[in-house]
Amino acid sequence: MGSRKFKFALFGNIYQAKKSANIRDIMSYLTRRGAEVCVEKLFYDFLVSTGRLSPGSVEVFEGGNFMADFVISMGGDGTLLRAAGLVGSKNIPILGVNMGRLGFLADIVPTEAESALDSLYRGDYTLENHSVICVEADGKPLSGVSHALNDIAVLKRDNASMISIRTSINGEYLVTYQADGLIVSTPTGSTAYSLSNGGPIIVPQTGILCLTPVAPHSLNIRPMVISDDSEITLTVESRNHNFLIAVDGQSAKCSEKTRLTIRKAPYNIKIVKRSSQKYFSTLRQKMMWGADTRG
Repeated sequence: MGSRKFKFALFGNIYQAKKSANIRDIMSYLTRRGAEVCVEKLFYDFLVSTGRLSPGSVEVFEGGNFMADFVISMGGDGTLLRAAGLVGSKNIPILGVNMGRLGFLADIVPTEAESALDSLYRGDYTLENHSVICVEADGKPLSGVSHALNDIAVLKRDNASMISIRTSINGEYLVTYQADGLIVSTPTGSTAYSLSNGGPIIVPQTGILCLTPVAPHSLNIRPMVISDDSEITLTVESRNHNFLIAVDGQSAKCSEKTRLTIRKAPYNIKIVKRSSQKYFSTLRQKMMWGADTRG
């Protein structure tokens, strides 16, 4: 495998220049390996404008118009989520290099990028399958972004009053949440928005989803875990007759009474993990469990 000529598609953070400071090292490594490289146009323009890449030196693509053996995401988890949305059902594994802060998904620090790429060429890695959920509005795919690796959230708008979210599972009525919102989270997203609202941490590949209310009116309403082959149906009532739906953080306005259907997508997103990486070790490190923060 070490002699194979891989093709890589690069995505990156375009807002903070320092987060892309290691791109030269990675590009130099890929050149030495004889790899083909294509770069997302927004990231390419950013790199050229900041002098980190020579114009015309690589192939450029827009949106999801690319194919590759691997995707390299250079940024935080938000960058990786965006890359995953464009990878979609292409079945291309994603290697996340963390230029941000916490980084549950993009958990390879820049100084480890070359050794992680070495592991790819040696075949010394594993692929972690992450489930994806999708949403339909009145039986049609939501316009814009409709698939989420982390979560799909129904939320009140701005300073509006709480909303009523009538929720059914597989056609059976569950409850009407009186709350600021409701998060439907995958195991991947359990350490994101859901966790900040009191949801549980869910280990990847456990085959479940979590419904986590946002600031519920009733204190006896708690997060609920269901099988990921369930179909979730939501209808919302709001005093201002509309609400927000956020798909991996990208929000759109919906009209009151829109019938939302959320279910598992027919494909997974594959995240590259080095063989030495272990989930619980990463979780313990990111959550700082056992760390003594006393001065």
